[in-house]
Amino acid sequence: MPSASLAPAVAAFYVAQSAFSDPGGLAPRYADLPGDPAQLARTTRDLMVHRLEGELFGYVIPRDRLHHDAETRYLDDILQIIIERNDAPLTRRREFGDRFVGVCRDFALLHCSFLRHAGIPARLRSGFADYFGSNGFHGDHVVTEYWDSERGWLLADPMLTDPVIVDTWQVDFDPMDVPRDRFLVAGKAWQAIRAGDADPETFGLHPPEEGVMFGEWFVAHDVRIDLAALNKTETLLWDTWGTGTGGSREMTDANRAVYDRASLVACDEVPFDEARKLFAENEELRTPRAVLSLAPFNGPSKIELRSQGTVSE
Repeated sequence: MPSASLAPAVAAFYVAQSAFSDPGGLAPRYADLPGDPAQLARTTRDLMVHRLEGELFGYVIPRDRLHHDAETRYLDDILQIIIERNDAPLTRRREFGDRFVGVCRDFALLHCSFLRHAGIPARLRSGFADYFGSNGFHGDHVVTEYWDSERGWLLADPMLTDPVIVDTWQVDFDPMDVPRDRFLVAGKAWQAIRAGDADPETFGLHPPEEGVMFGEWFVAHDVRIDLAALNKTETLLWDTWGTGTGGSREMTDANRAVYDRASLVACDEVPFDEARKLFAENEELRTPRAVLSLAPFNGPSKIELRSQGTVSE
C-alpha cells in the first residue's frame, strides 16, 4: 500500500496542542504513555466513563459528577480531576469511581491530546453515528480523526475500545477505523439533508419521540462545532455563537447558505487552507472570545474562552 502524505504545515498544525487539548503543567504525566494510537484510545477509555454508562457498567454515578465533570472545558482541568481521584500513572486503568464522568467530546479530546503529544496529527470531528442502537437514527457524537502514514486520515472512537461497549452495541468494525458511512461528519450530513437524500428528523441528540433535539437546525449547529474543531477550537458541544446563538431553531435561506458553505470544508476531505480562511473571515462561524453555553446540567451562561491563536478577539 502506498504511503499517504500530509503537507508539513497541516501536520504541524494538528500535532500542536490547542488551548483546549493542552495538558499544561500536567504534561509530565504523559511521559509513560504508549505511542500507538489504539493503545492511546484504550488508555483514554480506562480513564473515563460516559455520563450515560453508569447502568451499563453497574456503577451509580454521583449526581454532582454528572453535573460538574461534563462542564469541564479544558483538558488540563479534566486531567486534574482524574489525578485528584486517583494519583496513579495515566496508563493505570481506573475503577469507575475514580474516572472522569464525561461525554463523547471529552473522550475524543483526551485521545486527541495524547495523539498530539505522541507526534501524531489529530483533530476532533463532530457528526452523527448510527452504531448506538438507534434503529435508523443518527445520534450526535464526537470522534477523533488522526493521521495514518499509510491510509491517511482515519476516524477513531475511543469509547468503543471497551469489550462491554463492543458487545452491548454489537460493534462490527475496527474502532480505530470507523467507516465513514457509520459516522457522518457534520458537513456530510448537512449536504445529504440539503440534497434530499436524508431525513433531517433522523439526526440529533435523541430520536424525535424522546425529545426535541433533532432536525436541520441541530445538524447546522454541529457543522459550526465541527468547523471550530478543525481550527483547534474544541468547544463544549452546547457552546453557541454566531448564526444559531441561543439555540435558535429557526432556519432561513440566509443562514442555510452559511452552512452550505461551511459544509464544503467540514467534510470528509477537508481543504485545510479553505477551512482556516472561512473560520478566520466569517464572523457568523468564527468562535468569539465569549460564547453562550447552553449547559444542559447547570443552565445557560456566558463564558469567556481562554486565549489562543484560532479564537477571535
